Amino acid sequence: MNYILEYWEAIESGKVVTSRRVRAVYERLAREIREPDPASPYYFDEDVGERPILFAERFCKQSQGVIGAPLKLELFQKAYIQALFGFLERETGFRRYRETMFLVGRKNGKSTLLAAIALYMLIADYEGAAEIYSVATKRDQAKKVLTEAINMVKQSPELRAVLKKRRNDLYFPATASTFEALASDSNTLDGLNSHAVIIDELHAIKDRGLYEVMKQSTSSRRQPLVVMITTAGTVRESVFDSLYEIACRIADGEMKEPTFLPILYELDAREEWTDPTKWQKANPGLGTIKQYKTLADFVQRAKNSPDDLPGVLCKDFNIREVSAAVWLSFDAIKSDLRFEFQDVYNTYALGGCDLSATTDLTAATLLIRKPGDPIVYVLQQYFLPEKRVAHLEEKNTNEAPYRKWADRGLLTICPGNRVNYSDVTAWFCQMRDEYKIDCIKVGYDRALAGYWVDEMKSNGFDMEAVAQGPYTWSQPMREMGAALEGKQVNYNGNPMLVWCLTNTGVKKSGLNNIQPVKITEKRRIDGMVSLLNAWTIYVKYYEDFMYNVG
Repeated sequence: MNYILEYWEAIESGKVVTSRRVRAVYERLAREIREPDPASPYYFDEDVGERPILFAERFCKQSQGVIGAPLKLELFQKAYIQALFGFLERETGFRRYRETMFLVGRKNGKSTLLAAIALYMLIADYEGAAEIYSVATKRDQAKKVLTEAINMVKQSPELRAVLKKRRNDLYFPATASTFEALASDSNTLDGLNSHAVIIDELHAIKDRGLYEVMKQSTSSRRQPLVVMITTAGTVRESVFDSLYEIACRIADGEMKEPTFLPILYELDAREEWTDPTKWQKANPGLGTIKQYKTLADFVQRAKNSPDDLPGVLCKDFNIREVSAAVWLSFDAIKSDLRFEFQDVYNTYALGGCDLSATTDLTAATLLIRKPGDPIVYVLQQYFLPEKRVAHLEEKNTNEAPYRKWADRGLLTICPGNRVNYSDVTAWFCQMRDEYKIDCIKVGYDRALAGYWVDEMKSNGFDMEAVAQGPYTWSQPMREMGAALEGKQVNYNGNPMLVWCLTNTGVKKSGLNNIQPVKITEKRRIDGMVSLLNAWTIYVKYYEDFMYNVG
């Protein structure tokens, strides 16, 4: 049975409503099946692709609802499994797809699908000593898929007869294969030889290192598979964001990666969340696995309560959002604008700085304008003490990928346990002397500035204290927000600024005053505050500044 063609025909006829990216991927897959290219290094084998489906529906039993009943996969699940397992390398006969992202709204049978795939690869994938891992940041999350698989086994006499439940894993003695749950704080991440890696809720993994370690662990297997099934979650410039962008580019046909299968169930536009005829785009199991009334109730609650809206958008419709109390939506923050240093060479700027002592970041900002150009250009450099970075790594907090940002030149890691403010001064001087960026005035918080202000003045910079409060910040914060929403700010895709902006909430006071706050205590907003200090100077001295710009 060819479920891929059946699903594509349902999409093509309008019987199934799905996202444009899912439609594009299945259109290409259907074309490869109907019009096979003899010169292609890949081919489709319908029977091989159907094997895991037959396995799941014959041997896997329901562990919830009608307990013990045979598992019945939906058409969208069958098409996905058959695509994942049915396309093969012509030269070796091994699987074509080695990595996949399956983005789908919550309560669409993710854990059940993952458990069935894991059990098939444990038992029936012809791999000796197969190591199957369910991976997450926290062990409780990692165990969800394993627990679902164990419960399936309990309800299946055939699976019970061949599998052993041990303390930490499922064991298949016939091939000495195991299925185990691992978390990022596990001491056993090194030395793995993974046949399959299952990542449930990829968006919750903040540290790209966990993903890289697990992917690398598959390198010696003949036909390994990394499966990532997730909702959009809240955005923090995590590994999810970078892999989602890759998946989108592949789905859109902008990037060729023949071993990566992206299936992205999501709304095509944010405003579709209020249109019930579009809900199936992000919820392919709507009406069967996921109850329509439950989703309708969530939507109605979100209409009545703005605090509930971000959760519904990202969990039920895969519209990427930040947390409920945030200042700006992710759509407002994200920008595709980019520039090179030569584009801002020999320009005028206003500066801003948010200094720290130990825990927080120090962030330095240059706000640049160019003659006849409406765009505001933003350059930033961040600073953090080495001991703080080492402490976070030791505690495995995954606060942010500081080392990777340092490798990209976005962050300076200062020796010791304090930021060396002279490094900040040196950056402003470098921008002025090397790139001829004339910084007319620098705004700063006097509370932590100390000797730094005198050092900056001795290097020729005009310094101005900015009161850190709603009276001073309200108007600049509104104008800065409007510029970001209007895509008038080019920050060169700086992930540290995106991270800080997505961590920023808004505190209201009086009749119309606002100021930035951290969404939670552990979040960092220093890059946003640094930019806001520069923007405050920009608003105050706009006429004089633009006169210099020309």
